[in-house]
Amino acid sequence: MRFSAFIFPLLACGAGGYFAYHLQIGDHGLKARADLERRKEVLAGELAGLQDVRVRLERDVALLRPESLDPDMLDERARAILNLAHQDDLVMLKRRQPPPDPATGACPSADQVSSSRRKPGSSLQRC
Repeated sequence: MRFSAFIFPLLACGAGGYFAYHLQIGDHGLKARADLERRKEVLAGELAGLQDVRVRLERDVALLRPESLDPDMLDERARAILNLAHQDDLVMLKRRQPPPDPATGACPSADQVSSSRRKPGSSLQRC
């Protein structure tokens, strides 16, 4: 057989291989499509969360409009922004828990926590 008889089948196989490779791995191939589908699902979840936040913010803004001003909401927002409290309010402060030790993942023991942060006779809380 002559060599020229093999040229066309070799070129056809080469072109077919080229297109098959780019069908699977190319910028617009099957792998890229799967990545886009995964990204679409993540963004859909993020969109749902942002829509919930938007609904909550719209409700809060509606309560602060002059035609439907809620005095309790106004008082709450003013106190939070100005960091003030009424003289009749009871303010309860929370004691901070010591952070867990990153090396062991356990809470610090009583010896590691300074006595100035604890009341005498009190025990440590769980982390």
